[in-house]
Amino acid sequence: MLARTQSDPSSLMNQWRRDIERVFNGLEGVGSGATRGEVTAAAWAPAVDIKEEDGAYVVHADVPGVDPKDIELDMENGVLTLRGERKPRATEKENYHRIERVSGTFYRRFTLPDTADAESISAKSTNGVLEVRIPKQEKVLPRRIEVQG
Repeated sequence: MLARTQSDPSSLMNQWRRDIERVFNGLEGVGSGATRGEVTAAAWAPAVDIKEEDGAYVVHADVPGVDPKDIELDMENGVLTLRGERKPRATEKENYHRIERVSGTFYRRFTLPDTADAESISAKSTNGVLEVRIPKQEKVLPRRIEVQG
């Protein structure tokens, strides 16, 4: 068994800050149709990057340890919903000296622009990173017009 050490105040403050951030990250879906029960039921929120390319919007979400079959993606009324679950690695805490990796359900929502093509969304999971590709509608892609002289 590990010896008990004196608590480091900065470590406690960092943990408190992470806990507060986790609460606020879970609230981002409340204003866009999520019910409070859906939001507060989330145990954690994956970190997400969203970028715009010429022909698509791309979302990358860090979901290490999450089986792709445990991830749900829905698109409705211009809102992309990402939810799922990271299952605990062990059912009992015996022989563990520290458990820091969060398990449980996650929930994120993103409002997409009108240019998103909801019918052509694709997703894949590679090495713990979920990539969601949302193509832009053909009719709204920028078009270069040649000026005649």
